[in-house]
Amino acid sequence: MSFIDAQALYRALLEQIRSAYGASFSAPDGPVLAGIYSGGAWLVERLAKDLGAAEFGVVNIALHRDDYAKRGLHIQASPTSLPFDVNNRRIVLVDDVLCTGRTVRAALNELYDYGRPAAVELAVLADRGGREMPVAARFVGGAVEVGADATLVLARGDDGRFTFHTEARAL
Repeated sequence: MSFIDAQALYRALLEQIRSAYGASFSAPDGPVLAGIYSGGAWLVERLAKDLGAAEFGVVNIALHRDDYAKRGLHIQASPTSLPFDVNNRRIVLVDDVLCTGRTVRAALNELYDYGRPAAVELAVLADRGGREMPVAARFVGGAVEVGADATLVLARGDDGRFTFHTEARAL
């Protein structure tokens, strides 16, 4: 794998969202941000600050995963926290890596447990391809190439900077 500059991908993602929405995240009826636990939660926290969003949510998809029986609940995962009404809101759903689309499907199921959004737009830091579901992101930091036998993992340093590394995919 070649070096993946997560900070450059973040800047590209931020600019795409800023170009589409400007300062509307601070408006009472403007779009809202929701990150998928855990990498998406880190991203949404930083995006909210950089976009001037008054609030943001975090979506825990554990109970909607199709492999829940195998993976169970992550002991550090917080429950879904959406400090806004989901009904009739435009939600920018944020995740770190888009691959098969299964995580996004689970996140949509979780969001709809809280209401019916006007629209959900996906924002991802890295798109590695390999879709198994008909899912596409509106906002993409960049496309990356990672072998099918590896998982792309986002890390956040103490200074808030993002990095990527790969791990062998668990079978």
